[in-house]
Amino acid sequence: MIPLLKLENIKKSFGPVKALKGVNLEVNAGEVHALIGENGAGKSTLMKILSGAEKPDSGSILFDGKPYAPASPAEGRLSGIAMIYQELTLAPHLSVEENVTLGLEKSRFGFSVSQAAKVHEALTLLGQEKLDPATKVSTLSIARQQLVEIARALVLDAKVVIMDEPTSSLTASDTQALFEVIGKLKAKGIAVIYISHFLEEVQQIGDRYTVLRDGETVGKGTMREVTVARLIEQMVGRSLDDMYPRIPHEPGEPLLDVKDLRGAYLPRNTSFTLHRGEIMGISGLVGAGRTETIRCLFGLDKVENGKVSIAGKPDLKAEYLTPRTALNNGMDLLSENRKEEGLAVNLPIYMNITLSALGKISKGGWLDLSKEQTSAQKWQQELNIKCRDPKQEASALSGGNQQKIAIARLLHQDGDIFFLDEPTRGIDVGSKAEIYRLIQQLAVQGKAIVVISSYLPELIGICDTLAVMYRGELSPVRPIKQWTDHSIMRFATSGIVD
Repeated sequence: MIPLLKLENIKKSFGPVKALKGVNLEVNAGEVHALIGENGAGKSTLMKILSGAEKPDSGSILFDGKPYAPASPAEGRLSGIAMIYQELTLAPHLSVEENVTLGLEKSRFGFSVSQAAKVHEALTLLGQEKLDPATKVSTLSIARQQLVEIARALVLDAKVVIMDEPTSSLTASDTQALFEVIGKLKAKGIAVIYISHFLEEVQQIGDRYTVLRDGETVGKGTMREVTVARLIEQMVGRSLDDMYPRIPHEPGEPLLDVKDLRGAYLPRNTSFTLHRGEIMGISGLVGAGRTETIRCLFGLDKVENGKVSIAGKPDLKAEYLTPRTALNNGMDLLSENRKEEGLAVNLPIYMNITLSALGKISKGGWLDLSKEQTSAQKWQQELNIKCRDPKQEASALSGGNQQKIAIARLLHQDGDIFFLDEPTRGIDVGSKAEIYRLIQQLAVQGKAIVVISSYLPELIGICDTLAVMYRGELSPVRPIKQWTDHSIMRFATSGIVD
């Protein structure tokens, strides 16, 4: 079989950093080809070259039997390659239809022609038939915004669709709907290059795979003939024995007590108690109120009612909470939306790490720039953030390394209560294990941690206790051993506790 797409000996450097050292990739028509590798392995760089966003230093590409060298992403799209980036690239002030058809606008006699029917068809394929194409994208959740990104690719007459972490913000049902769409694309002879750190997901959807490590191709084959353990070994260059490390720790006295919390996006009163040294998970469907709960506690969403007590201090009225108040009281938040809320992507890495705790690196009102960079470098090394140096802009790093920067900021701030919303989103398997170990170490230190995740094995693997959200209602907090996948999904979909 002649491959639809063939990349040979692709090399790319950014200054002294060799991102790609000679990568080979072959993709057939009508297949899902999984591209696997750790953050910084070269996956995103390779796909940017394929989409026309970057040019290779050397190597060759054949697409549909012809030499292929797009001069721009627009040329790449017109050639038949659609790219869905891990970081959303939507215009929030525009409607769903305008975003989906951006760059593909049609006109007649000088007037724009609506493509709402075509957009609606794409949304229907994604199980979003009730989403009005006229809806402003800024009003949608992160998960639904990602579906708009996918719909944009579907309206193109593409021969290759590249999906970079397409399910990172999707629920299980949304993910299955996406897999059904991918099946339809395959039936039409469209190739899908699928990049994901969810290896069980990759095994379910993939036909063949290629593994990159340190900018080189280190493995390839058919998915049915490889195990997850083998994929991990190829990714990280070693076996990963313990995905969910457990470090013994005992929850202590109550540290955060939340009573009758209710907000504009949290319609029902929510109450829970979080103890020092406790890792509490919150599960539930996207839009059920998981994220809204911690955003209310951090002063980011409007609160209508509620009281918050921290370390036994007098109650704070939740409606008066602000991010500064939260930080001053030892609370900190890792946002699920790192691009817009978690990072200042145009600033250097070291500034992002120290931004919310400048008092630690200042004296007499003056910043100690040397101390700032030394502090940032410490966290960079501890979290294994792959970059040229701490002065590099955060925007230049892969999504997983950007996530590590956001986590480093929390560690530098060194509060007592951590709200972690999708903490391993876009992070490779090896780095996930490092993050899980770090969370366990924080609990040993007496930190209180709330983890919100759409990935049930993650919650069951690292949490001490768990609660589930259903339409703004929080279930009782129970020890993790009292929950099963079935009981979690039962409450998340019906509000019924087993």
